[in-house]
Amino acid sequence: MISHPTYSIKLLLAISLVLAISCGEAEKKQDSEHKFTNALAEETSPYLLQHAHNPVHWRSWSPEAFEDAKKEDKLVLVSIGYSSCHWCHVMEEETFEDEEVAKVMNDNFISIKVDREERPDVDHIYQTFLQGLGDNGGWPLNVITLPNGKPLYGGTYHTNEQWTQVLQKINEMYKGDPEKAAEYSDMVAQGIAEVNMIQPTSGFEALTQEVLNTSVANWKPYWDLGPGGDQGEEKFMIPTNLDFLLDYAELSGDAGARSHVKNTLDKMAMGGIYDHAGGGFFRYSTDPQWKVPHFEKMLYDNAQAIGLYSKAYTIFREDRYREIVEGTIDFLEREMKDTQGGYHAALDSQSGGEEGKFYVWSKTELEAVLGKEFELFVAYYNIRPEAIWEAENYILHADADDGTFAKEHSMSMEDLRSAKAKWTKDLLGAREKRVPPGSDDKIITSWNALLINGLVDAYHAFGEATYLERAEGVFQFLMEKNHHNGELVHTYKEGSRLKEGFLEDYAFLIDAGLKLYMATSDEEYLETVQKLAGTTEKLFSDDASGMYHYNSGDELIAKIIKTNDGDIPSPNAVMAHNLFRLGHIVYDVKMIDRAKQMLSAMVPALTQAAPSYSRWNKLLLHNTYPYFEIAVVGKNSEPLAKDLNAKHIPNALVLSSKVESGLPLFKGRYVEDGTYIYVCQNSTCKLPVETVEAAMGQMANF
Repeated sequence: MISHPTYSIKLLLAISLVLAISCGEAEKKQDSEHKFTNALAEETSPYLLQHAHNPVHWRSWSPEAFEDAKKEDKLVLVSIGYSSCHWCHVMEEETFEDEEVAKVMNDNFISIKVDREERPDVDHIYQTFLQGLGDNGGWPLNVITLPNGKPLYGGTYHTNEQWTQVLQKINEMYKGDPEKAAEYSDMVAQGIAEVNMIQPTSGFEALTQEVLNTSVANWKPYWDLGPGGDQGEEKFMIPTNLDFLLDYAELSGDAGARSHVKNTLDKMAMGGIYDHAGGGFFRYSTDPQWKVPHFEKMLYDNAQAIGLYSKAYTIFREDRYREIVEGTIDFLEREMKDTQGGYHAALDSQSGGEEGKFYVWSKTELEAVLGKEFELFVAYYNIRPEAIWEAENYILHADADDGTFAKEHSMSMEDLRSAKAKWTKDLLGAREKRVPPGSDDKIITSWNALLINGLVDAYHAFGEATYLERAEGVFQFLMEKNHHNGELVHTYKEGSRLKEGFLEDYAFLIDAGLKLYMATSDEEYLETVQKLAGTTEKLFSDDASGMYHYNSGDELIAKIIKTNDGDIPSPNAVMAHNLFRLGHIVYDVKMIDRAKQMLSAMVPALTQAAPSYSRWNKLLLHNTYPYFEIAVVGKNSEPLAKDLNAKHIPNALVLSSKVESGLPLFKGRYVEDGTYIYVCQNSTCKLPVETVEAAMGQMANF
């Protein structure tokens, strides 16, 4: 929420207009295919291409578009969405394909379409504006701005009639009193700028366990202890939150936090938000019980879910968690992996023009596919009349854990696992005959970096070498296709115009590189990470705040410093983690202090709003509980390091080397005839030991 004292003042005409406009439905305008073609036909983004044949004269985001608006004295209409966004499709069909609406837009506005996955910076600026008006934001995001990009009006989905009235009223207001419009937009831009102001701190006094406990205590009243997750009519998975709480529960001994996370993981795994036939998670649940999903699938949350359930497996040893990880990885390999390597951004929620059609089942279909297995399947997945979703279709979800179900049906767990595997195979075979949802085949650097982390976590949890190989393959792909002239690009697609990367691309890929270095002992990863970190400092470092700004350019109306988590972690929080770990690896106190300074500045925010600052809270854990540097040195270091990584040790980095190394943690510690584990804290080490058990004992009694 924007804190500027005058920012809550709304442009009265524009805002009251939204409240007064009728919510009537508009008829769809049926145009013959390709009757119109606009400038978006030259783009490669699937979302922009979806609008290439609208009658609206859409353009992509560019300085030239705003220059033309100035020359023609027109307002700018910025419409932001993404390819798998359901309501974006609806508004296109109802409104942007309507020739009469298009005429109003073409005559009076410069209209710009933005793929928020290509330009998250543009989306962030205007979402901040909308949230300042008291709106939660979302997509499609439709903003009307002055020719300088400063906004006058913002909203999400509009009906045809609503949108037409908005266009007319805002244009009339601007033409009638441009000075008032300019005054308002200046105030808005100042408010957005103030949201991105971070006050740096000089000391670390606030980095205490008391602050950490207060942060979690302030969060607990909002936990939904029945179905899990946070309270709300819709439920999002938010892996960053659950990952932090797992670590917090382990270090603090908070049984309530541990129980809450376990319950949430179980309810999500059993719910309809997980695709029980094909694997992978949908973006969110439209109900509080996780049963009815919004059917789009995104790479970023599936990537994080792999890591989350892998970590949870190391703690709880639940077979279902292994199934979730394996099913999600199989889904990504089957449906989202690009032929060149790398993974696509998203799958649409629609297929054949219908929401969820690819994923739901009628009872008749299930009976035909499953045959004699049908009755047991019906019992497991609640195929009964009261569970019908729409049009006699069912969304698969379970109510009981596998142990309870097996006992109730006099089955062994092995028999139930075999039955579930056969059901999945049969349903997937039937699903292959359906029209699949559309794929957004952009390969986004930051989201693929999240997948690298998830795959490495899965390797640590289950010891499957193929997971590590895939993680290394994705990293190699990104360095070949998404890295040019020493800098990253945000997205790659064959034939696309390469655009500069954002802080999240650098921060997340550095994070992934560090994970790969720790998993493989290959110092080339460390060298790459250090180069990327240097480039990050050059392009994004913000001296005034001690943080990093989100983009390297200055074309937007305000500077962005992204500190809060959302669907993905805060890139500043991830960068602070990177500095903290790098500092411990190379014994660079300045790096560690920089991370602490960044964290200290965030203490007020994480205390007040823990669910939005979990990645910072995870770093606070590292600074308020003992943090261990574990060096495994010797010819047999690999299996010992692997055993250590298979355990849940929240506050440690594990490094290994089977050869002599000049890195500070290894220097002078290699011997020909033995392999030793050194448990260190702040560069002070215990006597070397030869077994994982002994090392764990040293950490418990350091």
